Amino acid sequence: MTALTTTARVFRTTAIKLALIYLAALTLASGAVLVYLSQSTATVLRDQIVETVDAEISGLADRYQVAGIRGLVATVDARSRRPGASLYLVTDFAANQLVGNIEELDDRVLAGGSGELQRVVYTPIGGGVQREALVRVFQLTGGFRLLVGRDLQEQQYFRSLLAEAMRFWLFVLAALGLITWVFVSRRVLKRIDAMTATSRRIMSGDLAERLPVEGSGDEFDRLAIGLNTMLTRIESLMQGLKEVSDNIAHDLKTPLTRMRNRLEEALRQDAAGSGGKGDARVVLEQAIEDCDGLIRTFDALLRIARVEAGSSGASFAEFDAGALVQEVAELYAPVVEDAGGVLESVAEEALVLSANRELIVQALINLVENALKYARQDEADAVRVELRALREGHDIVLAVSDDGPGIADADKERVQQRFVRLEESRSAPGSGLGLSLVAAVARLHGGRLELADGSPGLVARLRLPANRGAGEVAGRA
Repeated sequence: MTALTTTARVFRTTAIKLALIYLAALTLASGAVLVYLSQSTATVLRDQIVETVDAEISGLADRYQVAGIRGLVATVDARSRRPGASLYLVTDFAANQLVGNIEELDDRVLAGGSGELQRVVYTPIGGGVQREALVRVFQLTGGFRLLVGRDLQEQQYFRSLLAEAMRFWLFVLAALGLITWVFVSRRVLKRIDAMTATSRRIMSGDLAERLPVEGSGDEFDRLAIGLNTMLTRIESLMQGLKEVSDNIAHDLKTPLTRMRNRLEEALRQDAAGSGGKGDARVVLEQAIEDCDGLIRTFDALLRIARVEAGSSGASFAEFDAGALVQEVAELYAPVVEDAGGVLESVAEEALVLSANRELIVQALINLVENALKYARQDEADAVRVELRALREGHDIVLAVSDDGPGIADADKERVQQRFVRLEESRSAPGSGLGLSLVAAVARLHGGRLELADGSPGLVARLRLPANRGAGEVAGRA
């Protein structure tokens, strides 16, 4: 990459554009302030000069009225010898200098004598360079003229200081602009390029890549942290999609193959003339049963996907979780009794839960059916299932426990994944999606599914945050 290309990229960045705008605005504002100060100061100094000259003229006029020309000359001579910026000059009717501290002055200045304030160039006593001054000239009786003024060297010096300050400030602004250039081109662009390179690697398929975080807590770090969180979520979803695809290809292949073999066998029997309509009906009924199982599996997968994406379509509302547990217990108590077991329920009062009621009911039903299905080791076993609703800290826990064989600690996390079925439960009907749906519902509500030992049996706890708004929990899904 050439230096010209780098320079062009720098000027296209928002940071350098803002920096240049701020620099230009600051320069204009500073220039305006300095010009205003210069003009205001010049006005103040001019007013002070006018006041000083007028005061001295008034004093000298009084002196002239009292002591005449001789007294005026003596007073002007005394004041002319004092160090300072005041100027004095007294001339006779022939423009000859009688007294004063001005060595050379344009004759046209003295010819006026109107008393108007005027800017003149003069040479001080002792020679030297010419200077500028503001003076007033008055004509006295007898042809005498009196000049009183003020040297402008101090004012010009002050202006030169302001001009030097302006030049210094412009130099500082230029240095700030250069520092901004270096900062943007080396630091900001370096981080942007690093993010761009990482983004390209991610787009090429490497979802494990993450944007660099320096730990400074600046806007780039906050942006990188937010995008990394999003990438982690996307990677998790993609990994889940891959696992689902693999599991579908593996677990659904068997029922599809079985269905095909049955239909093929029915066709062979029909072709050989050895089968009857009764045999074909049995085969078709078995095929329909397999189709229903596949449909249920795909419906469960679709519902899990919608729940995990936060788009299940149902709204959130507040309801009493204890009353909900009692309703599910009343609904499933006859089912458990028909299977030779017993279903009990215990619920605390005033357990207000803000959640999706339909999904919570579905999760509890799945847990009860799992307990009823897998807790019995043989047909003669009587199953005891218990439903509980209680508060633990800031959470509401909906628990389903049984007295069956339970699940080994090594398998408690694994059984919450899609299509996972333990070896001892493969003979029972099912697709291995029940606990996956419960776990997805828990995550949607900002909670989690916990599997613990019941000594004996298994305790499945649906732990949900109490009284949490729908928007907040949905945002965490």
